[in-house]
Amino acid sequence: MTAIRTASPSLVTLSDIQAAAARIRDLVVRTPLLPCVWAEDGRPLWLKPENLQATGAFKLRGASNALAQLDADQRARGVVAQSSGNHAQAVAYAAARLGIRATIVMPDTTPPVKLEATRSFGADVLIVPPAERDVRPLELVAEYGYTHIPPYDDARIIAGQGTVGLEIASDLEADVVLVPVSGGGLISGVATAIKALSPRTRVIAVEPELAADALESFRSGRRVTWTPEQTYRTIADGLRTTSVGVLPFEHIRRYVDDVVTVSESEIVEATRLLGRRSRLVVEPSGAVTTAAYLFRSSSLPAGRTVAVVSGGNVDPAKYVEYFGGQ
Repeated sequence: MTAIRTASPSLVTLSDIQAAAARIRDLVVRTPLLPCVWAEDGRPLWLKPENLQATGAFKLRGASNALAQLDADQRARGVVAQSSGNHAQAVAYAAARLGIRATIVMPDTTPPVKLEATRSFGADVLIVPPAERDVRPLELVAEYGYTHIPPYDDARIIAGQGTVGLEIASDLEADVVLVPVSGGGLISGVATAIKALSPRTRVIAVEPELAADALESFRSGRRVTWTPEQTYRTIADGLRTTSVGVLPFEHIRRYVDDVVTVSESEIVEATRLLGRRSRLVVEPSGAVTTAAYLFRSSSLPAGRTVAVVSGGNVDPAKYVEYFGGQ
C-alpha cells in the first residue's frame, strides 16, 4: 500500500451543488426517503433509494451535471469515461439524452448486466484488464480529442452527486447519514451539502473490509492506494476503486466524521433484508450502508439515520445466490 501526497485543490461548495440541482432537474429522479418499519427501537432509519434512477444508481446525477456543461465543440467530439458499470451507464444514458457520442472503458470483471445496460444506451464499450481501466481513457482523449468524464475525481461530478445530500437535508433533520465510499465522489458531495445545511449531522462513509483504502487513508491523513488484487476481492463491485480521488479526499478530510467497514457476509445479509423487508433490489455496493446500520451500531451515533442506497444494478444470477437460491 502506497501513500500519495498531493497539493490541496479547491473544494466544491453548496452553491455549486444547488446549481447542479437546477441543471439536472429534468435528467434525474428526485428520490424519496423511505422509512423502515423494521428499524430498531430508538434508531429510526430511512433509505435514500438511488437504485430508482433511470440507470439504477446515483451516478446519473454527476454524469448529467458534467455533460450538461459541455460546450458545442466538446459535444461534437464526444466523451469517454471509465467505469465498472454504474458510471458507465450514467454517462451512456445522459449522453444519449443530450445527443453526445460516448465511449466507455470497462474492466473485464464487470458484471454482464452492467455491460449490456451500457451498450443498450448506445455507447461504444471497450473492455480492458482492470489495471488499464484508468489509463486507456486518457489515451483515447489524446488520440481522438474526446472529453474525459471521470467517475469521481472531478468537481462537476462531486457537485452532481451532492444533490443527494441536498435532498436529504430538505426532507429530514437527520442525526446520521451513511454513505458508500469508493472513489469518493458521492461521499464528497453529500457531506458538503449536509454539513452546509445541517452542521450537527454526522456523515459517515462505509466501505467493504476487503476494499478499505478509504478507511486507511482517513486514519492516516494521507491518500493510500490498494492494489486491484486487493480491492477486487469484495463482492461490492462498485466499491473496488483502489484509492479515493485527490479532490474527494480533500472533501473527506474536511467534512466526513468517520469511516466504517463491513464484512462480505454482512453485505449479503443487508442485500437480503432490503429485498425482503423493503422490497428493493439492491446491489452489494448499495447495501453497505444498511449493513453498517445493522452490524456496526456500536460504532455509529444514535438517532435518526439515513442510509444512502447507491444502486441496484446487480447480476440476476448473483442476486439469486444471495438468497440461497430461493
